[in-house]
Amino acid sequence: MSIITISRGSLSGGQELAERVARRLGYRCISREVLVEAAAKFGVPELKLSEYLEKMPGFWERLTTSRRLYLLFIQAAMCEFALQGRVVYHGQAGQQLLQGIHHVLKVRLIAPLEYRIKAAMERQGLSREAAARFIRQVDEERLRRLRYLFDIDWRDPTLYDVVVNLAQMRLETAADVVISLAQGAEYQPTPASEKALADLTVSCRVKAAVAAHPATLGIEVEARADDGMVWLSGVIEFAEMVPEIVQVAENVPGVKEVSPDLKIRPVLTATEM
Repeated sequence: MSIITISRGSLSGGQELAERVARRLGYRCISREVLVEAAAKFGVPELKLSEYLEKMPGFWERLTTSRRLYLLFIQAAMCEFALQGRVVYHGQAGQQLLQGIHHVLKVRLIAPLEYRIKAAMERQGLSREAAARFIRQVDEERLRRLRYLFDIDWRDPTLYDVVVNLAQMRLETAADVVISLAQGAEYQPTPASEKALADLTVSCRVKAAVAAHPATLGIEVEARADDGMVWLSGVIEFAEMVPEIVQVAENVPGVKEVSPDLKIRPVLTATEM
């Protein structure tokens, strides 16, 4: 069966839709919080991962920590869930974490502003003016954050297979639409799409393991996987790290053989600087 990702603005009914779809299909429903909890196994506190997804990094954090680092852990966790199959994910950028996997149905849910304002007033006890201000602020922050993390405008409809609008559609009808599409032939796993997901999972496992292991902590490498064969590439500081990186990669589940092509960053002399 297909994997379903639902992207939505705050208070747009995304959780309710995901839960309805999951319940009717017998799928597991996972949220950003579940993903963060799973990603924390790599040693980054859940609070830190959650803040990274919810807030723009500060100036010094952008200088000292690559935006890719935490995303490695989040994507690795997402792949593990997807590999199990029968999953509905509602949250930010699920479609970006599983790019290239053809049995993923990518849904964008939108709702009228008044629908969202009413939800904010009811759930958070806000006045109408405060609710409208809150929604605008959250949307603007999310736009900036996802541009920073993925270089995308998450509102772009071309990122999704379908855009579902709750302006007139009931949630139950929206669930009918999503389920009907998810059961279509276009979104059923094929040997090729299952292999693509397995390879993506192994490559993400390797990148996350290298970045998290005490011996290679914070090192970022590129990894391409194909049926257990993994090719490593990237630029590192010291040649002595190559055997350490290879050993970490070799111990990752699903890896059969590792081929490193890691470049050493040149040391600039005072005259070259």
